Amino acid sequence: MAEDLAVEIRNERGKRRMRPLRKAGKTPAVLYGHGMETVWLAVPTDQLQAVLRHGSRVVQLKGAVQERAIIRELQWDTYGQEILHVDFIRVHEHEMVEVRVPLELRGEAPGVKQGGLLEQLVHEVRMLCDVSLIPEKLYIPIHQLGLNEELTLAAVDLPAGAKLLDDPETIVVQCVAAKEVVEEELAPAAPSAEPELIGRKPEKEENEEEE
Repeated sequence: MAEDLAVEIRNERGKRRMRPLRKAGKTPAVLYGHGMETVWLAVPTDQLQAVLRHGSRVVQLKGAVQERAIIRELQWDTYGQEILHVDFIRVHEHEMVEVRVPLELRGEAPGVKQGGLLEQLVHEVRMLCDVSLIPEKLYIPIHQLGLNEELTLAAVDLPAGAKLLDDPETIVVQCVAAKEVVEEELAPAAPSAEPELIGRKPEKEENEEEE
């Protein structure tokens, strides 16, 4: 279900001009998609935060524009406390869209009672889903997970009509003996790889909107 979100048009751009906007309790935003013109918007920050707390992805924009949209990207400050910018992309009712949804474990694993420890290796799922059915979270049941057993993405409960875009054979969670976990922690850590940037904006646009 889409949540209502009030928006207004903003004609000013550039990071210096965005600071007063944020101090006034509004977050700069942009709406694009479906081959239509890009619209520069301002959203009440408290309303946006409430939508995010509810775990909503789909919003009904009201006010300056009357359109249904999905939250495509959020830009946060260095400390992850303040939203600096939000991207909305237009969607139609029942349109199939690609989304990433948090994944949580559900139930109690018998393997834990046998002395094992749970290791969750995947924390989000990429799928194609009806925009009206996007869930706040996805779950994988672990009530039959025994010691030295594992579950893959194939066991995740998906919404009706949704299609998994990640490899279904990817291991999500495993229950391993405590001794194995200790040995892994003592092993030297491998150098971390550079994170992949997904949906990165053009550099010019980033510089205009960031604080």
